[in-house]
Amino acid sequence: MYRVNEIFHSLQGEGFHTGTASVFVRFSGCNLRCAFCDTHHEAGTPMSLPQIVDEVNRYRSAPLLVLTGGEPALWVDNELITALKTFTGKRIAIETNGTRPLPPGIDWVTLSPKGLFPGGDAQPCVLTRCDELKVVYLGQDLAQYAGIDARHRFLQPCYSTDPAERKSNMAATVAAVLAHPEWRLSLQTHRVLGIR
Repeated sequence: MYRVNEIFHSLQGEGFHTGTASVFVRFSGCNLRCAFCDTHHEAGTPMSLPQIVDEVNRYRSAPLLVLTGGEPALWVDNELITALKTFTGKRIAIETNGTRPLPPGIDWVTLSPKGLFPGGDAQPCVLTRCDELKVVYLGQDLAQYAGIDARHRFLQPCYSTDPAERKSNMAATVAAVLAHPEWRLSLQTHRVLGIR
């Protein structure tokens, strides 16, 4: 059984696949407690592998399946990846904090390390390769990510409910991308659109 917070159909709102129709499987729980976390992921329902597959297959038109959380690597295993690839026909992406190794067969890895943030430093990042490195930016030194082998690098402003702080974070992130053009800007477009 896997503990699942929700399964839903929407557009990917962040990073490389922004705007792509996707099915999201959000797993419950996380091994970090980042102070800025804006995802309500603790609640969950035990689901069997066939139940997950059946729910994902309700959205046959979406080409991308995104495993997210919380921290999906607490739950994702070989059996899950094999079944999802075999019975859904979708490309499988995962959004992870990188503190746990991943099983083979995942088509796209988005790594978002949190080691420097209060609550995010409970466990070290063990992943050193990914398709997409997506960093929540709060002014930290970007040189620390140089050892991560990533095909794409994104900086994303840290979201704040305070409008002035949100504006300040956005300006700092834009300035950082201008100063470090090997990075690209990622915005949470689902917030702008008012979708999940």
